[in-house]
Amino acid sequence: MTSVLDMAKVTSKGQITIPASIRKAVGLREGDKVLFVREDNGTISLRSSNLEALHAAQEAFDGAAQEAGLKNMDDMVELVKSVRTERTAR
Repeated sequence: MTSVLDMAKVTSKGQITIPASIRKAVGLREGDKVLFVREDNGTISLRSSNLEALHAAQEAFDGAAQEAGLKNMDDMVELVKSVRTERTAR
């Protein structure tokens, strides 16, 4: 379902102020960069580039975790413990 969240006015310089409610919903702070993404259906969505970078990192780590045979958080905790033990033994 589509719903209008807020509205912004384009200035003569082509600039807009992103409403506070949208900045909060997307997690934007001063100095952040935003992405304007054209979706498959033609709509344009606004995304935080910080959030997109986080998702990309999560996907990369997810693939690495699967390759390493990590199936859940307990497996990850055990791996971290073993790496720490190995490093302190050096």
